[in-house]
Amino acid sequence: MQTKTTFLALATAAMSLAAPAIAQAGTVSIKGSDTMVVLGQRWAEEYMKKHPETTIQVTGGGSGTGISALINGTTEICEASRSMKDAEKAQLKEKAGAGPEEIIVAKDGLSVYLNDSNPLGELTMEQLKGIFTGKITNWKEVGGADAKIIPYSRENSSGTYVFFKEHVLNNADYTPRAQAMPGTAAVVNAVSKEKNAIGYGGAAYAKGIKVIKVKKDAGSEGIAPSDVTVKNGTYPLSRPLFFYLRTKPAGEIKSIVDWVLSPEGQAVVLKVGYFPIK
Repeated sequence: MQTKTTFLALATAAMSLAAPAIAQAGTVSIKGSDTMVVLGQRWAEEYMKKHPETTIQVTGGGSGTGISALINGTTEICEASRSMKDAEKAQLKEKAGAGPEEIIVAKDGLSVYLNDSNPLGELTMEQLKGIFTGKITNWKEVGGADAKIIPYSRENSSGTYVFFKEHVLNNADYTPRAQAMPGTAAVVNAVSKEKNAIGYGGAAYAKGIKVIKVKKDAGSEGIAPSDVTVKNGTYPLSRPLFFYLRTKPAGEIKSIVDWVLSPEGQAVVLKVGYFPIK
């Protein structure tokens, strides 16, 4: 039986909160992080080759969208590039009576993108904060050319947006000048075309642009995201990537989770461009 990943455009906002959808037999829904959507699709493709009786539907929309779908019962597995918030966990417990079940399935080095023509090779965390809060507006302020910085960000439903805000901006507000993009691929595309741009996103999307080193402070060494630096935590923007479930995995869901965490599943992580957990 020929298998393929099914892509569905789910309008979760329009779905009833009172009557969670029940998956059809042999069908599993995975929804959430745009950072993880390609990884989820690759996992689904490989898993379905071995289990042709199972259909896995993988869609993005952002970590926040996936978490809402998990709370409402419209997805079995949520992919998230950030941790669930306490308020979200409380909503899930109210709806489902328990949960969530949190499983780290991969690691990422959240990367800072520059246009290939930009001569800069590293920035400090403080400089990144200044750029994305609007305190730094010209590249010459951080050792670059005399040119206006054009920052690209993600929409606020994105787990990457939340992670960057918490860990780089220290929860300060993004500058209104930062252009919100609907996905990481859109950020990469914009940065690749604009020589004075800067953006951020998952390591696996870093193609056709420059990924710079990040320094914890002015006196620290610049660190690039790599398998070693992400695993040992020396890269300042290392982060886990999650599966969230309503309850402990069982049946087909457990089979999928076990395979994702297996050497075969983790090999897919590396092929996509993220970092295995083992």
